[in-house]
Amino acid sequence: MTAFGKLIRTTAFRLTLVYLFLFAIFAASLLGYFAWNTRRMITEQIIDTVNAENGELSEIYTRRGLRLLVSAIENRALRPGANLYLVTTPTGQAIAGNVGALAPGVMASSGWSETLYRRMDDQDTHDHRALVHVSELEGIRLLIGRDLEERRRLFGIVAKAAQWSLLVVVVLGIGGGIFVARRVLQRIDAMTGTAQRIMAGDLSGRLPVGRSGDELDRLAENLNVMLERIEALMTGLKEVSDNIAHDLKTPLTRLRNRAEEALAKSGSEAEYRAALERTIEESDGLIGTFNALLMIARAESGQARDNMDDFDAADVAHGIHELYEPLAEDGDLILRVKTQPALLHGNRELISQALANLVENAIKYGKPLAAAQPLSAGAVTPSKDIVIEARRVGNEVLLSVTDHGPGIPEADRKHAVERFVRLEASRTLPGSGLGLSLASAVTTLHGGELRLDDGHPGLIATLAIPVRAGIGDRLAAPTPDVPQKPA
Repeated sequence: MTAFGKLIRTTAFRLTLVYLFLFAIFAASLLGYFAWNTRRMITEQIIDTVNAENGELSEIYTRRGLRLLVSAIENRALRPGANLYLVTTPTGQAIAGNVGALAPGVMASSGWSETLYRRMDDQDTHDHRALVHVSELEGIRLLIGRDLEERRRLFGIVAKAAQWSLLVVVVLGIGGGIFVARRVLQRIDAMTGTAQRIMAGDLSGRLPVGRSGDELDRLAENLNVMLERIEALMTGLKEVSDNIAHDLKTPLTRLRNRAEEALAKSGSEAEYRAALERTIEESDGLIGTFNALLMIARAESGQARDNMDDFDAADVAHGIHELYEPLAEDGDLILRVKTQPALLHGNRELISQALANLVENAIKYGKPLAAAQPLSAGAVTPSKDIVIEARRVGNEVLLSVTDHGPGIPEADRKHAVERFVRLEASRTLPGSGLGLSLASAVTTLHGGELRLDDGHPGLIATLAIPVRAGIGDRLAAPTPDVPQKPA
């Protein structure tokens, strides 16, 4: 298809032609109304003038007779730009006036009519057109009229102006349509080129955004946000594939080696049982990793939105506290909970799992650094508390877990939420590196964010989730802190 063919097929060009057609009709109607109104005004002026003269001449004839009427007509006929006058007998014989020829039958009937005529002193052989009034007096007929050349010329001027105006409108409209269509086509072609590069595999391509802020710019901005999301998902998929290939290969190899070792070396029932127990333990770890991956996939794909409901985040915090309090005590830590009513709309299962992951990380990695070292004189005993907190701040519900461990360096916090990422301090402990990834995916699903802040010392991990409009706070008494159990 040629460039001009693409141009005239654009929506912008077709809309321009439609608007041009409508505007041309409007302009032609306006000019036509102006021409018609001008013609009517001139006709009314002629009628008023002729009626006035007809009254004057009729009065002269009535009072002073035919001789003075003829004298008055001859005097008026000599004036520049004079009207048309003609006095005839009832049989049509001319008595006085400046009309040399009339169309047949004009003098036979009284009233107004348009007719062709020629003046007596006119050297031109062409007939002219006039608006005349014939009145019947006692014994004579009187014609008074006005030439319509002035009306014709004015109408011609208006008609010519209308023609030129419509021509200018059409030319400018088509030119403007081509200009607008070309601009739009250039932007569409640029978007098409970017889309083709993206389809070819270059996910880093972005649609060009101008400075006008028009609908194409807004469309390009929204599409760029979508492309960024797609690129992030594809990058995440690639990373997950790579990480699964590397991180799951080791436990699967270890699982196979243990089974092979059990077959080769174990002889008693107890040895076989121990080998099977280790195999089951390793399998449970693999199943847990795959379950976490599936849960992250559900959160990122938005499938979990179907199970969203209204619930109190404080209930979730108390449930997690009851579940993990024994585990914290086994690790010589104290798990506490502080809540206030905080209604929220979301997927309770996913939010509970995300909060549970934060608590597990705090129990696993949040032990104070000085806990295993002797204290010097005057040193402050490091806190062993891990605090689960649920509260509403403004339009957000905050579910946070605070520990007093080594924390996460600020430079590593963004990297820590990626899948299978395990920082240097946690590589010696069991885990899959998916806990913070799941928490981040869950908060993103609910339109919020996972915040990792410094606890001085320790880490404050917070699930910040917006409150859906229309949910009011329930009236409930503040839940007191759960009393600390003796270590």
